[in-house]
Amino acid sequence: MARRTVVKAATALTATATAGLVPGLQAAVYAAGSDKPEKEEVRIGFIPLTDCASVVMASVLGFDKKYGVKIIPTKEASWAGVRDKLVNGELDMAHVLYGLVYGVHLGVGGPKKDMAVLMSLNNNGQAITLSKALADKGAVDGPSLARLMAKEKREYTFAGTFPTGTHAMWMHYWLAAAGINPLSGAKLITVPPPQMVANMRVGNMDGFCVGEPWNHRAIIDGIGITANTTQDIWKDHPEKVLGTTGDFVKKHPNTARAVMMAVLEAGRWIDAGLQNKNKMAETIAEKSYVNTSVDAINQRILGRYQNGMGKTWDDPNHMKFFNDGAVNFPYLSDGMWFLTQHKRWGLLKAHPDYLAVARQVNQIELYKQAASALKISVPKDVMRSSKLIDGVVWDGKEPAKYADGFKIKAATAA
Repeated sequence: MARRTVVKAATALTATATAGLVPGLQAAVYAAGSDKPEKEEVRIGFIPLTDCASVVMASVLGFDKKYGVKIIPTKEASWAGVRDKLVNGELDMAHVLYGLVYGVHLGVGGPKKDMAVLMSLNNNGQAITLSKALADKGAVDGPSLARLMAKEKREYTFAGTFPTGTHAMWMHYWLAAAGINPLSGAKLITVPPPQMVANMRVGNMDGFCVGEPWNHRAIIDGIGITANTTQDIWKDHPEKVLGTTGDFVKKHPNTARAVMMAVLEAGRWIDAGLQNKNKMAETIAEKSYVNTSVDAINQRILGRYQNGMGKTWDDPNHMKFFNDGAVNFPYLSDGMWFLTQHKRWGLLKAHPDYLAVARQVNQIELYKQAASALKISVPKDVMRSSKLIDGVVWDGKEPAKYADGFKIKAATAA
């Protein structure tokens, strides 16, 4: 069948297939003819984090089978390992850091290879954790940390999870917003997410930025406090993406689209209500996935936060996997933002062609096809505008000027 006919048939069947009225029929229709996935088993790497959930649940709940593919979630130890396995083809795709994909594409912090962002997996849901020792001295947010660091001079160590990744950029941005130069005024190290809490416990760092559940785990274990969530830094910020290589998309476009549709369905299922979120938490807490207690996961995915110092609050801007489709569109401006920060902190020595790179990496048309088949609306504009914690607005316009406009940046490091 022609692609248009197949997509139209799949779209018409989505509601009834999901309801279980015609089990297996949608897969048979969608995977027929020219839209048949070129590769039916897809190895998708993930790191033990709450935001791997839509990839895991797409497999666990069988959404993948509806589109003629089998997702094999593959647990990885570090983001460097994910990078290497994507580049050498051991993994077909990965739940991966936005900035890692762009870093590899430009050869920053690893081998250079054409990469692709298929879709965004989640918004929000990371945090900055400071040690209990710092909190006991009054350092409970950026400004109070800056005051303590000015008063008690020593080497302060903070951790991210990968040099070009989201957490390193959130940590850099957060420190700089408080007037702390992360290049000259602090030491930044890289630690894999599941090892953050153990390293803080033995005093290897003063603070870290990581995805959940490891910030909440630090509170449960009594060793850290939440200074800020990353949605405090940037509301509805881009976080993990479904990433792959440019070669994979060229060779397996139908496979990529089929996986995207399965993951979109899983994200929609997770965000559909309390019962689904609790089921998700129980599933990914298992040893084969995140390997932690359910209570470390199931509070913050509902927006129920505590900071480790007696404060509790409900945050409507907690981790989202779908949010009526608003989460998943791969905005060009999101990818470009990470490039501006790579330039700001000296990871890129010269300004790239920001827009051209984002157009190469973010698979806008492929995403639109997957979303259209599922009747998920897509924004008209490939850019979006946001105001970050320091009051500076990012809208994707004049990215070089934006990158150079910060007072604290690599060029001013003393």
